[in-house]
Amino acid sequence: MNNNPLEKYCIEHSNKENPLQKEIREHTFKNEKYPQMMSGIIVGNFLCSLIKSINAKKILEIGMFTGYSAASMVKALPNDGEIHTCEYMEEHIETAKKYFNQTKYKKMIKIHSGLAMETLENFKINSFDFIFIDADKINYLDYYLRCVHLIKSNGIIVLDNMLWSGKVMNPIDEDSKKIRETGDYIQNDNRVSNILLPIRDGLMICTKK
Repeated sequence: MNNNPLEKYCIEHSNKENPLQKEIREHTFKNEKYPQMMSGIIVGNFLCSLIKSINAKKILEIGMFTGYSAASMVKALPNDGEIHTCEYMEEHIETAKKYFNQTKYKKMIKIHSGLAMETLENFKINSFDFIFIDADKINYLDYYLRCVHLIKSNGIIVLDNMLWSGKVMNPIDEDSKKIRETGDYIQNDNRVSNILLPIRDGLMICTKK
């Protein structure tokens, strides 16, 4: 749980969780070994703000975990909007489905099981307004490279964990090396404008030109 008083103050002065988010958060902290993998309310609210700012209707998520970020983003969509979310772990899929299916959002959230890179090959280019990447870090650059083609012009790609607890400053392990490589690539990719923000563990926001 959150013990940071400044962050707690921010949460208290932001939009509140809906019942779906609350149920998923409580389940995750009670049952998952690494509940900190969940995006959380601050990131969820930030993603919603971005989604609303561009009037996004079609979202792609790579890395669903227990479903908190999808439950957050779907709130920002119109009734005819949709989220396509990719998840490899079957236990996480079952958890998310259990909670999604109890809500009005169940038909708006479409879960794709299996390897994300294989799923991404099934989508057409320029077909998404907004993409959130929060999956295995070793494939981050590959995910980004594919998503640049899947996102529409003026659409937004957000990558989570781009600071990796500061390890990108002096990357030693394979994950931190790949995240640093991804950040360096994005910084030199003239197809997007980008900003890296120190929100949570680092959010890289890329807007396709």
